[in-house]
Amino acid sequence: MSQSITVVGAGICGLCTALALHRKGFEVSLFERDSQPPGGNPDRAFFEWPRRGAAQFRHPHAFLGLMCSVLEDNYPDLLDDFFAAGARKVKYEDMVPPRLQAQYKPQPGDEQLWVLMCRRATMETVLRHYVSRTTNVKVHNTTLITGIEAEATAGGLSVTGLQATDRAHDNEKSVHHSDIVVDASGRSSKFHQWLGKLGAEIGEQNDDAEIVYYTRHYKLHEGVEEPSRHSEDPAAGDLGYMKYGVFPGDGGNFALIICLPNAETDLREAVKDPDKFDAICRTVPGLAPWIDPDRAAATTDSFGIGQIHAVWRNYVTDAKPAALNFFAIGDACARTNPLYGRGCSTGALHAHILADLLAETGDPMERALRFAAATEERIRPIFDASLSEDKNGIRRAAASMQGLDRNKATSLKKYFGLAFGDALAAAMRDEIHVHRGIMRTVNLVEKPGAFLGDPKIRRTIYRYMLRGRKRNAKARLQRGLSRTEMLEHIATLS
Repeated sequence: MSQSITVVGAGICGLCTALALHRKGFEVSLFERDSQPPGGNPDRAFFEWPRRGAAQFRHPHAFLGLMCSVLEDNYPDLLDDFFAAGARKVKYEDMVPPRLQAQYKPQPGDEQLWVLMCRRATMETVLRHYVSRTTNVKVHNTTLITGIEAEATAGGLSVTGLQATDRAHDNEKSVHHSDIVVDASGRSSKFHQWLGKLGAEIGEQNDDAEIVYYTRHYKLHEGVEEPSRHSEDPAAGDLGYMKYGVFPGDGGNFALIICLPNAETDLREAVKDPDKFDAICRTVPGLAPWIDPDRAAATTDSFGIGQIHAVWRNYVTDAKPAALNFFAIGDACARTNPLYGRGCSTGALHAHILADLLAETGDPMERALRFAAATEERIRPIFDASLSEDKNGIRRAAASMQGLDRNKATSLKKYFGLAFGDALAAAMRDEIHVHRGIMRTVNLVEKPGAFLGDPKIRRTIYRYMLRGRKRNAKARLQRGLSRTEMLEHIATLS
């Protein structure tokens, strides 16, 4: 516990890492390239904080059940701070649609299935203030890390510190020595490049999701309630050529997103225009009620984020660590498509895995090997599931652009795969135990797809398959313009 630990990046993952290490009694220095959040209400943080170090800062976020359980178990007073700032708790019983309410009875484990919803600016502000009140975490703001210090040892390369530039004091340069360095700098991490230049071997898997998504924020008028999220037209869906969704936030704020394949150039150009963004959203029955002018007004223009990749970095190869006393966590190690909202939760889980491990053993080699093994066991399944969804999305989008029917079976194997998917969607709509199982996967409280190991759920899905695809497909189909109709629509917009 007497070892000094430096965490790079005071985003959500870095802050959770500092908290997890603090809980185990470690002294932590936290380095952040940006300034601290401004004082005042959450709107000031959202509109005024120049948070350049987090590209997704103003895009929607949510804390899934996995992360909520971590916070509830370890930092209940932090949750009180979130609620005081306007965050909302959406429990599983609130997620159950009206058609399943008659079947709903609380079950053990339902308490894990809740989501914390607020804007990312609110999340970071509350977390940063909470961390700043701890006794053994020191935050260094406006400090840019520009390189690493390392030495060769009998066990291999060993990280000993960091090269830093203090941007608030005439870019003063210094070297910060540390026993352990944790990279929580996210998708923009450069540590793998710095270590590579020193001869470290780091394996990387990098897959382009081939999408970009655009966000626009709105706020409900005073005294106006938000639309029901349980209407027959969902507030989130996939039309093949376009995904969409609503993300309620704090203080009556909410965001709409439109996700498009990179190749949809005409649509991508249209959504950059805020008026056209709204015009496109109004064609989607599940989105239109949210942006009714009598209900809400926009608070931002539309803005996008691209270069969305699934990235996995192996810092241990053939039982040989790339560097001792160095750990990459969250997006710096395992980055998934932010569209699925898993990054915060996997980052928090990763942080607590690391803190527990560092408290259990002091041997650098054992730490490196055990952390790599735990990352593979507990983070990799989430990464693989996200990557699979990315690849399926790429295939659906390509079929849509080519005018092909992705739901038409071209082989017996594909037929059974499509029939199973249709049956699963229909069973989720009609059967509470299937709905609950899928929500356990969505909230990451168990490994992706683990609910399919439940014999009752499997029997239900097979029974639905016997009804035939035509009947089950109704649960999958969503109302909205076809791709051709949408392109014709945007062509009419001035």
